[in-house]
Amino acid sequence: MAKPIPRIDSRRNERIDLRKNARRIPKGVIHVQASFNNTIVTITDVRGQVVSWSSAGTCGFKGPKRGTPFAAQTAAGNAICTVVDQGMQRAEVMIKGPGLGRDAALRAIRRSGILLNFVRDITPMPHNGCRPPKKRRV
Repeated sequence: MAKPIPRIDSRRNERIDLRKNARRIPKGVIHVQASFNNTIVTITDVRGQVVSWSSAGTCGFKGPKRGTPFAAQTAAGNAICTVVDQGMQRAEVMIKGPGLGRDAALRAIRRSGILLNFVRDITPMPHNGCRPPKKRRV
């Protein structure tokens, strides 16, 4: 009589674990999107595949507290924590948006020990974009 196959040690689970632990990322790109209501920190490899991300909302901040510099600092720390374990040493930082969390997130990234190649502001600026609404008549 054949032995039953144990479900806990299935091949599929082992393969996923090996792939996840073996991935080493020496260089990456850190994207910080700082709006007035929230700050989102996304870390990608050089090809653009997301490795780790965090936001002020996922860190437990609710309502208007999500837009604070402290919430942005916490979000950046959480996102970087997992990537440092995977071996990231160098990074480029792209900052987008007018929010209060811009500087705080950058300070947290600098404090983490990752060497920064450059910091770039990629906030979209209109070149005299949309037409304004017509003048109000009362």
